[in-house]
Amino acid sequence: MDELEAKLHKLKGILAEIGGILVAYSGGADSTFLLKMAMDVLGGKVLAVTAKAPIFPSSELAAAEKMAHRLGARHLLLETGVMDDPRFSSNPPDRCYICKRALFSRLKELTEEHGLPEVADGSNHDDLGEHRPGLRALRELGVRSLLAEAGLTKAEIRSLSREMGLPTWDKPAQTCLATRFPYGEQLTLEKLRRVEDAEEFLRSLGLRQIRVRSHDSLARIEVPREDTAGLLSKMAPEIVDKLKGLGYTYVTLDLEGYRTGSMDEVIRR
Repeated sequence: MDELEAKLHKLKGILAEIGGILVAYSGGADSTFLLKMAMDVLGGKVLAVTAKAPIFPSSELAAAEKMAHRLGARHLLLETGVMDDPRFSSNPPDRCYICKRALFSRLKELTEEHGLPEVADGSNHDDLGEHRPGLRALRELGVRSLLAEAGLTKAEIRSLSREMGLPTWDKPAQTCLATRFPYGEQLTLEKLRRVEDAEEFLRSLGLRQIRVRSHDSLARIEVPREDTAGLLSKMAPEIVDKLKGLGYTYVTLDLEGYRTGSMDEVIRR
């Protein structure tokens, strides 16, 4: 048994020992892999729950519903009401903690309602080394991160997902829309919708991994460096017109390219 097989065997063993699980299901590569493994091991003793709020793109919610149905999982959409909490909408550096604490507290209640012993999220081993305030909320509430417990990395999860025929194996990472704004900038439904519309437009042009970071009237676009030349030469005028039509005054391309957590750079400095 090689190292990857050993990790997969460990994950299956953890699931079998738990006996039933509620999966916090975003529809991304990690949570889809976890849901697939849980269904394989536990069958009907699995419930997938997807959080619904204006901070989550509607296209992602639709994709999560479709994928959960494809896997044959019981699936619920859970309205979070997180934007009604002024502690969250004021957008502090621990915004993710506030959101996760509220969401997973509700998921813990759902486990009792459905007779399931544990809640699990899709955090993997790589996530443990990043700036993720939400992980603190998970630890406080006793939420299990089974992929991380098994030692599975993002690359390994993508590789295994591809072998299993999961269409999410190469799905670009997605985060909530609140991450597009500088800490301290008040979040509003109008701002969230503007960013969502801007990113959906960029995807319609064939760009897969993108972020539109919103700095008041300025839109800072992040794409992988290999996409930069094509965007500038072929798409720039169309993108500028669209984003200005959405209300931005200035539209810029970040020369550092796409990277996770770019809004955290001010904290690191």
